[in-house]
Amino acid sequence: MNHAQKGFTLIELMIVVAIIGILAAIAIPQYQDYIARSQVTRVVGEISALKTAAEEQLMRGVTPSGALTTLGYTSSDLVNTTNLDFSAGGGAGTMTATLDGNASSAVQGAVVTLNRDATGSWSCAITAATGGGWDDSYAPAGCPVSP
Repeated sequence: MNHAQKGFTLIELMIVVAIIGILAAIAIPQYQDYIARSQVTRVVGEISALKTAAEEQLMRGVTPSGALTTLGYTSSDLVNTTNLDFSAGGGAGTMTATLDGNASSAVQGAVVTLNRDATGSWSCAITAATGGGWDDSYAPAGCPVSP
């Protein structure tokens, strides 16, 4: 008498579960790195958008200072602290944003700094997070990690 097998055996199901576990063990850390990188890039983009507003104020003879909200920055769920510091008359200054709040634990505490020199050239630098999970690959290409 021939009995047709219906469904899967227990060993087949256990093998499938093991394969899924191995794939998840590889994919989850990669996804967490992707999230951290995208959060740093997002904050760089958010404060880079304020360069135009800073330039406009400098052209009008106003020295930007205080928080980035004076330039029209709306608070982000990734940024806890912002600062705006320009020297009077010279035009040199910095805009900084500290990742905190809902940011990945690997990037919490990282500081994104946009520097403007007196000639109007902007540069970007990131001070690495001190939480222990920071990887220099989280910094976007145009905004390297400062030593």
